[in-house]
Amino acid sequence: MDNRTNKQNYYLDIADAVLDRSTCLRKKYGAIIVRNDEIISTGYNGAPRGRKNCSDLGRCMREELKIPSGERYELCRSVHAEANAIISASRRDMIGATLYLVGREANGQLYKDAMCCSMCKRQIINAGIDKVVIRSGEKEYRTIPVSDWIENDDSLFGF
Repeated sequence: MDNRTNKQNYYLDIADAVLDRSTCLRKKYGAIIVRNDEIISTGYNGAPRGRKNCSDLGRCMREELKIPSGERYELCRSVHAEANAIISASRRDMIGATLYLVGREANGQLYKDAMCCSMCKRQIINAGIDKVVIRSGEKEYRTIPVSDWIENDDSLFGF
């Protein structure tokens, strides 16, 4: 009997380890892009290279202004984990790939409702990534075909 971790949880566990590099004081995200069982790139949320990050500064502008999650991203110092993983990979390597994503609160509690923001969804679509697997429990996950985001375009408010 094979008691090995399944592939989805194996890759989610790696994304979970990647998020330990996050410099965000609110939420920590880790992402990896995998194609043909090969890790193409990794990413975590943090300030752009060379800029001071929130953990170094000891403060979060969005937290101080009591901005709800998912709003006013322009005030955030961080580049999202998905975007950092995409930036670090070649598009030809991402076509048909899977992005694995894990989010945790700053206290380490799993963020069970993690989801890519609208900007990251657009980048994932343009990168040619085929599906996104998001951890929703310690061993549970949901798989989202990127084609769903194309067909159900959430940027068409009222059109």
